[in-house]
Amino acid sequence: GSEAASEQGQEEEVEDRLKEHMDNLLDKSAKTRQAALQSLRLALSSRTLSEFLLERRLTLTDSLEKCLKKGKGEEQALAGTVLTLLCLQMGSGPEGEEVFRSLKPLLVSILTDSTASPSARQSCATALGMCCYIAAADLE
Repeated sequence: GSEAASEQGQEEEVEDRLKEHMDNLLDKSAKTRQAALQSLRLALSSRTLSEFLLERRLTLTDSLEKCLKKGKGEEQALAGTVLTLLCLQMGSGPEGEEVFRSLKPLLVSILTDSTASPSARQSCATALGMCCYIAAADLE
């Protein structure tokens, strides 16, 4: 019994930290946003969080969109990576497709922007390719 309670407590702690990182994506400070993106990248690449993300995918997608639009270089690159991981977590169902469809134009825009940093463009290219492979319903 206490082992299950301990596991439940750890899960809630992880979710609280994730919520905090998601809130920090909207911070005015670029450093805070980058730190939040790095923490989310680590969390999404180290555990399955699909249920947690399912309820918050729209919020996270909006925050990633802001980071991609307003951020520069490193922030855009991290946002692209987190987006790829979000798509992986959402899978090939309607939720993953929705995330991909909403950010695809922005990814293409950054990818084709010759003034964007090479790391941001590379990250957006990877996100576009992976999300398209995983979640695009339209074969074109």
